[in-house]
Amino acid sequence: MAQKETELAKLEELMGEGSFWENQEEAQKVISQSNDLKAWTIPYKNLKERFESAEGVLPEAAEMGDDEFIAELLGELDHVEKELESLEIRRMLGGELDNKNCYLQINSGAGGTEACDWVAMLSRMYQRWASRQGWKSEVVDALDGEVAGIKSITMKIEGQFAYGHAKAEKGVHRLVRISPFDSNARRHTSFASVDVSPEITDDIEIELRPEDIRVDTYRASGAGGQHVNKTDSAVRITHAPSGIVVTCQSQRSQVQNRETCMRLLRSQLYEKEVLEREEKIRSLSGDKKKIEWGSQIRNYVFQPYTLVKDTRTKYETGAIQSVMDGEIDEFINAYLKEFG
Repeated sequence: MAQKETELAKLEELMGEGSFWENQEEAQKVISQSNDLKAWTIPYKNLKERFESAEGVLPEAAEMGDDEFIAELLGELDHVEKELESLEIRRMLGGELDNKNCYLQINSGAGGTEACDWVAMLSRMYQRWASRQGWKSEVVDALDGEVAGIKSITMKIEGQFAYGHAKAEKGVHRLVRISPFDSNARRHTSFASVDVSPEITDDIEIELRPEDIRVDTYRASGAGGQHVNKTDSAVRITHAPSGIVVTCQSQRSQVQNRETCMRLLRSQLYEKEVLEREEKIRSLSGDKKKIEWGSQIRNYVFQPYTLVKDTRTKYETGAIQSVMDGEIDEFINAYLKEFG
Protein backbone atom coordinates (compact mmCIF):
# COMPACT_ATOMS: atom_id res chain seq x y z
CA MET A 1 0.00 0.00 0.00
CA ALA A 2 2.96 2.31 0.64
CA GLN A 3 3.92 2.01 -3.02
CA LYS A 4 0.42 3.01 -4.12
CA GLU A 5 0.51 6.04 -1.79
CA THR A 6 3.86 7.08 -3.28
CA GLU A 7 2.49 6.73 -6.83
CA LEU A 8 -0.58 8.78 -5.88
CA ALA A 9 1.56 11.54 -4.39
CA LYS A 10 3.55 11.79 -7.65
CA LEU A 11 0.37 12.02 -9.73
CA GLU A 12 -1.12 14.69 -7.46
CA GLU A 13 2.11 16.67 -7.78
CA LEU A 14 1.84 16.36 -11.56
CA MET A 15 -1.81 17.51 -11.52
CA GLY A 16 -0.78 20.57 -9.56
CA GLU A 17 1.53 21.84 -12.29
CA GLY A 18 0.36 24.82 -14.33
CA SER A 19 0.83 23.04 -17.66
CA PHE A 20 -1.20 20.00 -16.63
CA TRP A 21 -4.27 20.80 -18.79
CA GLU A 22 -2.33 21.70 -21.93
CA ASN A 23 -2.76 18.13 -23.17
CA GLN A 24 -6.38 17.23 -22.38
CA GLU A 25 -6.06 13.57 -23.38
CA GLU A 26 -3.00 12.94 -21.21
CA ALA A 27 -4.56 14.88 -18.34
CA GLN A 28 -7.63 12.62 -18.39
CA LYS A 29 -5.39 9.53 -18.30
CA VAL A 30 -3.54 10.88 -15.25
CA ILE A 31 -6.83 11.69 -13.49
CA SER A 32 -8.07 8.17 -14.23
CA GLN A 33 -4.87 6.67 -12.79
CA SER A 34 -5.23 8.90 -9.74
CA ASN A 35 -8.83 7.80 -9.17
CA ASP A 36 -7.81 4.13 -9.49
CA LEU A 37 -5.15 4.59 -6.81
CA LYS A 38 -7.53 6.50 -4.54
CA ALA A 39 -9.91 3.56 -4.75
CA TRP A 40 -7.23 1.66 -2.81
CA THR A 41 -5.56 4.22 -0.58
CA ILE A 42 -8.63 6.04 0.78
CA PRO A 43 -10.51 2.89 1.96
CA TYR A 44 -7.27 1.49 3.43
CA LYS A 45 -6.52 4.68 5.38
CA ASN A 46 -10.09 4.77 6.65
CA LEU A 47 -9.96 1.15 7.81
CA LYS A 48 -6.58 1.68 9.47
CA GLU A 49 -7.87 4.71 11.41
CA ARG A 50 -11.02 2.84 12.50
CA PHE A 51 -8.98 -0.17 13.63
CA GLU A 52 -6.47 1.91 15.61
CA SER A 53 -9.26 3.95 17.20
CA ALA A 54 -11.26 0.91 18.34
CA GLU A 55 -8.20 -1.06 19.45
CA GLY A 56 -6.82 1.92 21.38
CA VAL A 57 -10.02 2.43 23.40
CA LEU A 58 -10.69 -1.28 24.05
CA PRO A 59 -8.31 -1.65 27.09
CA GLU A 60 -9.89 1.38 28.74
CA ALA A 61 -13.39 0.01 28.18
CA ALA A 62 -12.32 -3.33 29.66
CA GLU A 63 -10.83 -1.62 32.70
CA MET A 64 -14.07 0.28 33.24
CA GLY A 65 -16.08 -2.94 32.89
CA ASP A 66 -18.40 -1.34 30.33
CA ASP A 67 -19.73 -4.46 28.63
CA GLU A 68 -22.00 -2.57 26.24
CA PHE A 69 -19.15 -0.38 25.02
CA ILE A 70 -16.86 -3.41 24.70
CA ALA A 71 -19.44 -5.19 22.55
CA GLU A 72 -19.71 -2.08 20.37
CA LEU A 73 -15.92 -1.91 19.92
CA LEU A 74 -15.66 -5.62 19.12
CA GLY A 75 -18.45 -5.20 16.57
CA GLU A 76 -16.53 -2.34 14.96
CA LEU A 77 -13.37 -4.47 14.78
CA ASP A 78 -15.39 -7.23 13.17
CA HIS A 79 -16.75 -4.81 10.55
CA VAL A 80 -13.23 -3.54 9.84
CA GLU A 81 -11.99 -7.11 9.37
CA LYS A 82 -14.76 -7.88 6.87
CA GLU A 83 -14.17 -4.67 4.92
CA LEU A 84 -10.42 -5.35 4.89
CA GLU A 85 -11.13 -8.81 3.46
CA SER A 86 -13.23 -7.17 0.76
CA LEU A 87 -10.35 -4.83 -0.05
CA GLU A 88 -8.00 -7.81 -0.17
CA ILE A 89 -10.33 -9.51 -2.65
CA ARG A 90 -10.17 -6.40 -4.82
CA ARG A 91 -6.37 -6.62 -4.72
CA MET A 92 -6.67 -9.89 -6.62
CA LEU A 93 -8.34 -8.03 -9.48
CA GLY A 94 -5.16 -7.01 -11.26
CA GLY A 95 -6.06 -8.26 -14.71
CA GLU A 96 -6.08 -5.96 -17.71
CA LEU A 97 -9.88 -6.07 -17.89
CA ASP A 98 -10.86 -6.30 -14.22
CA ASN A 99 -11.35 -2.59 -13.49
CA LYS A 100 -13.78 -2.04 -16.36
CA ASN A 101 -17.56 -1.79 -16.54
CA CYS A 102 -19.18 -4.82 -18.10
CA TYR A 103 -22.03 -6.25 -20.12
CA LEU A 104 -23.81 -9.21 -18.52
CA GLN A 105 -25.95 -11.39 -20.76
CA ILE A 106 -28.37 -14.12 -19.65
CA ASN A 107 -29.91 -16.61 -22.09
CA SER A 108 -32.56 -19.23 -21.38
CA GLY A 109 -31.60 -22.84 -21.90
CA ALA A 110 -33.45 -26.11 -21.51
CA GLY A 111 -36.75 -25.78 -19.70
CA GLY A 112 -39.09 -23.76 -21.95
CA THR A 113 -41.26 -21.28 -20.04
CA GLU A 114 -39.56 -22.37 -16.81
CA ALA A 115 -36.19 -21.39 -18.23
CA CYS A 116 -37.49 -17.98 -19.33
CA ASP A 117 -38.81 -17.37 -15.81
CA TRP A 118 -35.42 -18.42 -14.47
CA VAL A 119 -33.73 -15.79 -16.66
CA ALA A 120 -36.07 -13.15 -15.19
CA MET A 121 -35.16 -14.32 -11.67
CA LEU A 122 -31.43 -14.17 -12.40
CA SER A 123 -31.69 -10.73 -14.01
CA ARG A 124 -33.41 -9.45 -10.86
CA MET A 125 -30.69 -11.07 -8.73
CA TYR A 126 -27.87 -9.37 -10.66
CA GLN A 127 -29.61 -5.99 -10.69
CA ARG A 128 -30.03 -6.18 -6.91
CA TRP A 129 -26.42 -7.31 -6.54
CA ALA A 130 -25.22 -4.31 -8.56
CA SER A 131 -27.38 -2.01 -6.43
CA ARG A 132 -25.82 -3.44 -3.26
CA GLN A 133 -22.39 -2.51 -4.61
CA GLY A 134 -23.56 1.04 -5.30
CA TRP A 135 -23.23 0.37 -9.04
CA LYS A 136 -25.53 1.35 -11.88
CA SER A 137 -27.26 -1.32 -13.99
CA GLU A 138 -29.12 -0.67 -17.21
CA VAL A 139 -30.97 -3.09 -19.51
CA VAL A 140 -29.43 -2.81 -22.97
CA ASP A 141 -31.48 -5.49 -24.72
CA ALA A 142 -34.24 -7.92 -23.73
CA LEU A 143 -36.39 -10.47 -25.51
CA ASP A 144 -39.53 -11.60 -23.69
CA GLY A 145 -40.48 -15.24 -23.43
CA GLU A 146 -43.48 -16.46 -25.43
CA VAL A 147 -45.55 -17.22 -22.31
CA ALA A 148 -43.72 -15.60 -19.40
CA GLY A 149 -40.31 -14.46 -18.28
CA ILE A 150 -37.42 -13.39 -20.46
CA LYS A 151 -35.78 -15.40 -23.23
CA SER A 152 -32.58 -13.33 -23.23
CA ILE A 153 -31.40 -10.12 -21.62
CA THR A 154 -28.26 -8.00 -21.75
CA MET A 155 -27.53 -5.43 -19.09
CA LYS A 156 -24.69 -2.99 -18.64
CA ILE A 157 -23.19 -2.73 -15.16
CA GLU A 158 -21.15 0.37 -14.33
CA GLY A 159 -18.92 0.39 -11.25
CA GLN A 160 -15.34 -0.03 -10.05
CA PHE A 161 -14.06 -3.52 -10.92
CA ALA A 162 -17.50 -4.54 -12.19
CA TYR A 163 -16.04 -6.94 -14.76
CA GLY A 164 -13.49 -8.32 -12.28
CA HIS A 165 -16.31 -9.41 -9.96
CA ALA A 166 -18.96 -10.32 -12.53
CA LYS A 167 -16.64 -12.62 -14.52
CA ALA A 168 -17.07 -15.15 -11.70
CA GLU A 169 -20.68 -15.61 -12.86
CA LYS A 170 -19.85 -16.90 -16.35
CA GLY A 171 -21.37 -20.29 -17.02
CA VAL A 172 -24.60 -22.25 -16.75
CA HIS A 173 -26.87 -21.77 -13.72
CA ARG A 174 -29.26 -24.63 -12.86
CA LEU A 175 -32.57 -24.22 -11.03
CA VAL A 176 -34.58 -26.98 -9.33
CA ARG A 177 -38.03 -26.07 -7.95
CA ILE A 178 -41.74 -26.88 -7.95
CA SER A 179 -42.97 -25.20 -11.12
CA PRO A 180 -45.51 -22.37 -10.67
CA PHE A 181 -46.57 -23.12 -14.26
CA ASP A 182 -47.35 -26.78 -13.61
CA SER A 183 -50.91 -27.44 -12.40
CA ASN A 184 -49.71 -30.78 -10.99
CA ALA A 185 -47.05 -29.03 -8.87
CA ARG A 186 -44.23 -31.20 -10.18
CA ARG A 187 -40.55 -30.47 -9.69
CA HIS A 188 -38.79 -28.98 -12.75
CA THR A 189 -35.17 -28.34 -13.68
CA SER A 190 -34.28 -25.24 -15.71
CA PHE A 191 -31.05 -23.86 -17.12
CA ALA A 192 -29.78 -20.40 -18.05
CA SER A 193 -26.36 -19.34 -19.29
CA VAL A 194 -24.58 -16.20 -18.14
CA ASP A 195 -21.88 -14.48 -20.16
CA VAL A 196 -19.90 -11.40 -19.15
CA SER A 197 -17.72 -9.13 -21.28
CA PRO A 198 -15.89 -5.89 -20.39
CA GLU A 199 -16.92 -2.52 -21.73
CA ILE A 200 -14.02 -1.10 -23.70
CA THR A 201 -13.29 2.60 -23.98
CA ASP A 202 -12.70 4.60 -27.15
CA ASP A 203 -8.92 4.65 -26.61
CA ILE A 204 -8.79 0.88 -27.28
CA GLU A 205 -8.68 0.07 -30.98
CA ILE A 206 -10.29 -3.10 -32.29
CA GLU A 207 -9.95 -3.73 -36.02
CA LEU A 208 -13.27 -4.60 -37.61
CA ARG A 209 -13.14 -5.24 -41.35
CA PRO A 210 -16.45 -4.60 -43.17
CA GLU A 211 -16.15 -7.90 -45.06
CA ASP A 212 -16.03 -9.81 -41.72
CA ILE A 213 -19.32 -8.37 -40.48
CA ARG A 214 -22.89 -9.26 -41.46
CA VAL A 215 -25.63 -6.90 -40.29
CA ASP A 216 -29.23 -8.12 -40.23
CA THR A 217 -32.26 -6.05 -39.30
CA TYR A 218 -35.60 -7.44 -38.23
CA ARG A 219 -38.83 -6.43 -36.56
CA ALA A 220 -38.42 -6.08 -32.82
CA SER A 221 -40.74 -7.82 -30.38
CA GLY A 222 -41.72 -6.96 -26.84
CA ALA A 223 -42.02 -3.56 -25.20
CA GLY A 224 -41.83 -0.43 -27.30
CA GLY A 225 -45.29 0.24 -28.62
CA GLN A 226 -46.56 0.25 -32.18
CA HIS A 227 -43.44 1.90 -33.59
CA VAL A 228 -41.29 -1.06 -32.52
CA ASN A 229 -43.62 -3.56 -34.16
CA LYS A 230 -43.97 -1.68 -37.47
CA THR A 231 -40.31 -1.07 -38.29
CA ASP A 232 -37.22 -3.25 -38.67
CA SER A 233 -35.48 -1.50 -35.78
CA ALA A 234 -33.83 -4.57 -34.21
CA VAL A 235 -30.23 -5.30 -35.26
CA ARG A 236 -28.18 -8.49 -35.30
CA ILE A 237 -24.46 -8.37 -36.11
CA THR A 238 -22.45 -11.51 -36.87
CA HIS A 239 -18.65 -11.48 -36.83
CA ALA A 240 -17.66 -14.30 -39.19
CA PRO A 241 -14.03 -14.97 -38.08
CA SER A 242 -14.92 -15.39 -34.40
CA GLY A 243 -18.50 -16.59 -34.73
CA ILE A 244 -19.65 -13.94 -32.23
CA VAL A 245 -23.27 -12.82 -32.65
CA VAL A 246 -24.71 -9.77 -30.88
CA THR A 247 -28.24 -8.37 -30.98
CA CYS A 248 -30.05 -5.29 -29.76
CA GLN A 249 -33.69 -4.24 -30.01
CA SER A 250 -34.15 -2.14 -26.87
CA GLN A 251 -33.83 1.22 -28.66
CA ARG A 252 -36.51 2.67 -30.95
CA SER A 253 -33.96 3.65 -33.58
CA GLN A 254 -32.18 1.13 -35.81
CA VAL A 255 -29.13 3.43 -35.71
CA GLN A 256 -29.02 3.34 -31.90
CA ASN A 257 -29.42 -0.45 -31.86
CA ARG A 258 -26.59 -0.80 -34.37
CA GLU A 259 -24.31 1.40 -32.26
CA THR A 260 -25.08 -0.72 -29.19
CA CYS A 261 -24.37 -3.91 -31.15
CA MET A 262 -21.02 -2.55 -32.30
CA ARG A 263 -20.04 -1.70 -28.71
CA LEU A 264 -21.01 -5.21 -27.58
CA LEU A 265 -19.06 -6.80 -30.45
CA ARG A 266 -15.92 -4.74 -29.82
CA SER A 267 -16.11 -5.59 -26.11
CA GLN A 268 -16.39 -9.33 -26.73
CA LEU A 269 -13.59 -9.32 -29.31
CA TYR A 270 -11.31 -7.39 -26.96
CA GLU A 271 -12.03 -9.79 -24.10
CA LYS A 272 -11.30 -12.76 -26.38
CA GLU A 273 -7.98 -11.21 -27.43
CA VAL A 274 -6.87 -10.45 -23.86
CA LEU A 275 -7.86 -13.86 -22.49
CA GLU A 276 -6.00 -15.62 -25.31
CA ARG A 277 -2.92 -13.50 -24.59
CA GLU A 278 -3.07 -14.25 -20.86
CA GLU A 279 -3.49 -17.97 -21.58
CA LYS A 280 -0.42 -17.90 -23.82
CA ILE A 281 1.61 -16.19 -21.08
CA ARG A 282 0.49 -18.81 -18.55
CA SER A 283 1.52 -21.65 -20.87
CA LEU A 284 4.93 -20.07 -21.54
CA SER A 285 5.57 -19.56 -17.81
CA GLY A 286 4.63 -23.14 -17.04
CA ASP A 287 1.53 -22.21 -15.05
CA LYS A 288 -0.92 -25.00 -15.75
CA LYS A 289 -3.83 -23.60 -13.75
CA LYS A 290 -6.57 -22.92 -16.26
CA ILE A 291 -10.05 -21.59 -15.73
CA GLU A 292 -12.60 -23.69 -17.56
CA TRP A 293 -16.17 -22.48 -18.07
CA GLY A 294 -17.94 -25.78 -17.52
CA SER A 295 -21.50 -26.51 -18.58
CA GLN A 296 -22.74 -25.91 -15.04
CA ILE A 297 -21.22 -23.67 -12.41
CA ARG A 298 -23.95 -23.34 -9.78
CA ASN A 299 -27.06 -25.18 -8.59
CA TYR A 300 -30.04 -23.39 -7.01
CA VAL A 301 -32.36 -25.88 -5.28
CA PHE A 302 -35.70 -24.62 -3.91
CA GLN A 303 -37.32 -28.02 -3.27
CA PRO A 304 -37.27 -30.49 -1.55
CA TYR A 305 -34.62 -28.52 0.41
CA THR A 306 -33.03 -25.09 -0.04
CA LEU A 307 -29.41 -24.95 -1.16
CA VAL A 308 -27.24 -22.91 -3.49
CA LYS A 309 -23.92 -24.59 -4.28
CA ASP A 310 -21.09 -23.57 -6.59
CA THR A 311 -19.68 -26.59 -8.41
CA ARG A 312 -16.24 -24.98 -8.88
CA THR A 313 -15.42 -23.76 -5.37
CA LYS A 314 -17.88 -25.98 -3.43
CA TYR A 315 -19.07 -22.91 -1.51
CA GLU A 316 -22.70 -23.33 -0.51
CA THR A 317 -25.48 -21.71 1.52
CA GLY A 318 -29.04 -22.57 2.48
CA ALA A 319 -30.10 -18.89 2.47
CA ILE A 320 -31.48 -19.12 -1.04
CA GLN A 321 -33.83 -16.12 -0.74
CA SER A 322 -30.92 -13.89 0.31
CA VAL A 323 -28.99 -15.10 -2.74
CA MET A 324 -31.90 -14.31 -5.04
CA ASP A 325 -32.03 -10.85 -3.44
CA GLY A 326 -28.48 -10.22 -4.67
CA GLU A 327 -26.31 -11.48 -1.81
CA ILE A 328 -23.82 -13.35 -4.00
CA ASP A 329 -20.56 -11.77 -2.83
CA GLU A 330 -19.46 -14.89 -0.93
CA PHE A 331 -19.74 -16.98 -4.10
CA ILE A 332 -17.76 -14.41 -6.06
CA ASN A 333 -15.11 -14.04 -3.34
CA ALA A 334 -14.67 -17.80 -3.09
CA TYR A 335 -14.15 -17.92 -6.85
CA LEU A 336 -11.63 -15.06 -6.85
CA LYS A 337 -9.65 -16.61 -3.99
CA GLU A 338 -9.31 -19.86 -5.92
CA PHE A 339 -8.98 -18.63 -9.50
CA GLY A 340 -8.30 -14.89 -9.24
